Parts: sequence; C-alpha cells; structure tokens
Amino acid sequence: MLYPVRLLRNTNFANPFKTPFPIEIPSVFDPAPLFYPPAISMLVSILICVNKPDGLLPTIILAIASLPRNLLPSFGGLEGSNTAHWFISTLPLMISTRTNVERSYSDPEILILLPPLHQATCVTLHYLTTTSLLPAELQLLSIGLIDLLLLASSPQAIILKALLWGGGIGLLISCTHVLKWGVALARVPKWRFKRANTPRSNQRRRRGSIQFGKLGTSLFSRETAVSESSGEEDIPEAKSDLRVPPLKISAAIKRAVTTISENGSISAIESPTAEQFPLHNNYAEKNTENFSSMQRRHTLNSLPPGSNQRTPFGRRKRSSSSSIQPFFSLTQTQATWRKWLYAGYVYACVSIIIFLGIREHVQRFALRGNEPIGWALGYMFGHNPWFRTQVVMNNYQRWVCLPSHKSQAKDESCHSGWLEHLRLASFGEANTRLILSGYWLAVIIVGIAIVSRLSSIYEVDTRRKVFHFMMVAMLLPATYVDPTFAALALSLMLAIFLLLDLFRASQLPPLSKSLAYFLTPYVDGRDLKGPVVISHIFLLIGCAIPLWLSLGTLPRTGKGCLSGWEVPTREVSMVSGVICVGMGDAAASLIGRRYGRRKWLWGGGKSIEGSVAFATAVGLALILAKLWLKVGGWPTNNEDPWIMTFGKASIAAWVSSLTESVLTGGNDNVVCPIVLWLCVKGLDI
Repeated sequence: MLYPVRLLRNTNFANPFKTPFPIEIPSVFDPAPLFYPPAISMLVSILICVNKPDGLLPTIILAIASLPRNLLPSFGGLEGSNTAHWFISTLPLMISTRTNVERSYSDPEILILLPPLHQATCVTLHYLTTTSLLPAELQLLSIGLIDLLLLASSPQAIILKALLWGGGIGLLISCTHVLKWGVALARVPKWRFKRANTPRSNQRRRRGSIQFGKLGTSLFSRETAVSESSGEEDIPEAKSDLRVPPLKISAAIKRAVTTISENGSISAIESPTAEQFPLHNNYAEKNTENFSSMQRRHTLNSLPPGSNQRTPFGRRKRSSSSSIQPFFSLTQTQATWRKWLYAGYVYACVSIIIFLGIREHVQRFALRGNEPIGWALGYMFGHNPWFRTQVVMNNYQRWVCLPSHKSQAKDESCHSGWLEHLRLASFGEANTRLILSGYWLAVIIVGIAIVSRLSSIYEVDTRRKVFHFMMVAMLLPATYVDPTFAALALSLMLAIFLLLDLFRASQLPPLSKSLAYFLTPYVDGRDLKGPVVISHIFLLIGCAIPLWLSLGTLPRTGKGCLSGWEVPTREVSMVSGVICVGMGDAAASLIGRRYGRRKWLWGGGKSIEGSVAFATAVGLALILAKLWLKVGGWPTNNEDPWIMTFGKASIAAWVSSLTESVLTGGNDNVVCPIVLWLCVKGLDI
C-alpha cells in the first residue's frame, strides 16, 4: 500500500513529502507477484461462486499459497519456509472444518495438498517456459489450472481440462527425454558432425592430392594444411619425416598447374620421378637439420605439442555442452535420420494421447458415454439432410448423435428472438455452426492476406494489431449466436497453438522451420525472452477467458446428447475479452505511439492519450455489445435504461484503462481482459 505513496513522493511537486518513510521500498520493487495472483483469483472466484459458495475454499487456499515466500515467516531455512507457508495456507481449511462448511468439490485430504501442488505446478511451468512468463503470470496460470482441475463441471470445461491436464502430463511423461535430445541435436552445427567415410569421399580425397612417386608424400602435407574446422578441433601434428626442398616443390607446382591448364583434368598430371628430384639418402641426411630449422611462412602460430586447450589463433577453447557432445560421433545423414526418428516418436505419442487418453476421458465425463468422433460429426453436420439420410440408412444412430429435427425446435424458438429463431428453426443448430466456421475461416484468410501486404510497409506492432481486429471481427458478432460452440472452438485452438509451439520450440521436422518462418515477422522482445512465443497464445487466452468465466456462472440447458451445450441467456461479459484486447489495446497502442505526448506520473511508458483512447474504445464497444444483444432479441441479464448502461460502461472502461496504464509484471492481453470482465460482471452491465 505504500508503493503508490513512494511514487508520489518522487514526483516533482512544489511541496514534496519531507518526512522519511518508516519502511524502505527498493526502486526495483515489483508489486505484481504480491498483488495480482491472490487479488484476481479471489475476485474471480467470488463472482463465479455466487450460487455455489463451497467452491470458494480451494481458491482461498491457493491465493494464500501464491504469496511470495519472503513475505511469510520461515523456520529452518528454505524447507522450513515451505512448511510454514503450507501451514498458513491450510488455516482456512481448519476453520471451515470447525464451522461445518459444506465442501462438495473436494475432500479435506485433497484440499490440504493444494499448496504443494501449486508449488510443483509453478516449478513445472517455469521449466517449460523458462523466462517467457513473469512470476506473477506463473502464479496466475498455476491457480487457473488447478481451479480448472477441481471445479470443471460443464462439458466445455471438462474438455478443456482434458486437453491441458491430460495432454500436458501425458507429453511430459512420454516425451520429455526425447524432446531434450531433439533440441540438443538441433543445436549441433553441421560441421561438427563426423564426415561420412564413403567410397565417393575417398575418391575425392585421392583426386585432391598429388603424390610424389616413390616418396609417397602429398604435395600439401598435413603439416602445412590449415584445418577448416572450428577452434574446438585439434590440429594434428605432422608425422612425415621426409622433407622436400622448397625450390623443388615450387617447380613441381608450376609444372602441375601448367599440365592441368593444358589437359583440363587432374588425371593427366604425371608423377614426378626421381630424376626430377635428385633426392637420395645422403642428401636427406645432410639437409634434414636445415629444413627442420626453417620457419614456416603462414599466419598460424605453432602449437606446442599436446596443446588441447588453445585454438590455432591462441584463444582458449570453449568447452562444448555435455548434452550435445554425444552427437559429435554421428554423420550428417545419421543426424538427419535421428531427428526424424525423434519427430516420429513424438507425433506417435501425441496421437496415442489424443485418440486414447483424451478421447476416453471426454467420452466418459463430458459426453455422457457418447463416442467423441461420432458426437462431433452429429454436432457439426447433424442438420444436413444428406448426412442424416446416410446415418439412418446405414444404422449409425448409436455412433453418430443426431440432434432433434428443426421442426421440433420451431415452437420453442418463437419467444427467443429472431436470431435465435433463425438458428434453431430456419438453419438448424448444426448448420449454424458450419456457417460460423466458414465465416471465421474467411476472416482468417482475409486477415493473413492483409498482413502479408503490410509486412514490407508497416512496423511489427501495426501488423500485429491486424490480428487483434481479426479477433473482433470473428468473435464479437458470433459469440452471442452460439456461446458454447465459440468456447469449444477457442479451447481446441488453444490446444493446437500450444502443441504447434511445442513442435517449433523442440525443432522437430517438418513443421518447426515453417512455423518459425511464419512467426518471425510478428514477434517482439517479449517473445524472444524464452522458448515460448506467447503473443498469439496470450491473445487467444485474453479473448477466451472472459467467455469461459461467463459460461461458468450461467445455468445449462439442452436435450439428449446435447445436454449442457446450451445457455438460456446472453451477457455482455462474454465479449469483454474481445473488446479489451481487440479494440481497447489496439486503440491505445495505435493512438499512444503516434499522438502520445503526456506520460503518466508513475512512469512505465504509457501516455495519457493512449489511456483515453483505450477507455473510449472499450466504453463504445460495451455499448455496441449491449445494443447487439437487444437487437438480436436474446434474453438479457437486466433491463437497465441506456443512461445507466452508459454510466456503468464508462466506469468499467476507465478501470480497465487505468489497469492497463499501471500494469507491471503481467501481460496486458490477459490481466486487462480479466479486470474488465470483473467490472462488467460485477456492475451487471
């Protein structure tokens, strides 16, 4: 709480604070790990658990467990600190046990293990992302994953849990060592591999050397050759005892060059004879001392015998990493085969995890025993007449879950608004999902085409904002049409993004290079801090989290195999993430970079003009979202007059704008949408 006061004290006011601080706050102090994880997680849980307060206890325990260790007393060093932190985190569980508070989500034996699970999850996430995520983001991500593991009850949340937890743990167990080997093998430069000893290479080696008849000495002996390898390679010592006079060698070189130029081939060179070089044993014995004492005319200093610690240029050799040294004995061909072998193993494990583990879990807990592939076919093509005819004729009803016919939903949709009537009675639910999928695909194609044309004209930040507007065009009008389908699509896309980035970071062929080339024009300094490219993943998460949280607070409807896949009402909070990321952040960046002249007092590089643009864009977008909700005829959460809605939207817009301007230790594409969702949901816009 003293941190803002310290910032105000350092500003250049006419009458600054003259009294000293009782507590010294370092200038590099970052309040994000202390404030964001417990505050945001608790506020979100309070809004979600309004109707189910028993789900609040796990979040209270995790919020205390996310506090920094140096904030709490410790006993006995680091291990004692963990023990004291664990004990303090479990105090709410002991109090709730004495007051007989119902706990339907978890048993006390599970809740008491949440602090060590949180710490282990943070360590694992830090190992996977290294420096891509900041400490506050690691804490928030760990709390969100554990809450998803404990509180997931809707079909969409169960599918998301299966993708993140089941797929993530499965890959960690089965592919960790193989991925390490693949990364280590990709770091080995090509020249470090052993040269293949093939007949063709031997033939080239024989062609590249000229023999001196009976002497058997190469024209360019090993003693005078300069190694083409790195400084880490040792230069072999000369082992030939026979020496050739320099003048005779130069004459032989001239004759060899003349012969090559006249005949056009090396094979036409005749080996020098003994008459051309009148060397005999007496001559060699007589001149050996003179030749050995002569200095070589080259730029490399002579290495002392047995010197393995210095390069030919005198620099100290860099020791190779122990993880890549075992691959030095491979040839280039063997290394290529080894890369493809690793890639094949990882792809096989991913296929097994998806089609066996995740598929079985989704079938049992999310789809009520329905086979996922058959259910997905009915979910997307169930209202296509030809598809329904083929399913009935081939007796596939037990495998493919066909939804009810459009005529049966005609009477039910008469009082639900004209757009809901079109979706249920005119087009059909499945056909509407196909239309939405085609619309999203068209927006993606147009957006990528625009970005490709702008790549050579505008800077990286401007090109990236095109993707923000793409998310607005995709999700703002379509989320209200079918919120559960949009939530499912975002869950699947998040899993695909994570999987593709795993392939890219692990440098597995054949996808890694293509993905790296595609993402290179759109990365910034934050993406280069660690192995994970987080910009597109955080953009998707920022748009998806408010929708997932809103669906977690609404009751579910649906019949038959689609039970739990419909919501009776729509809320503005569903699109708050799209509004914040797609419109607010883009407006603040574009306006602030070009017209920002006045900076906020607390620093951080944010301009007042950018914050005003952020608040204006978010406020207008919230009004338009409420208007689209009214025009579409969907049941809404309130009937407030427009004056009240405008006032609430202004408050929510400015709170999120100020959060974006003072944000430290977190990504604004994730924290700001959550804050805006808290404002919109809490104010009941």
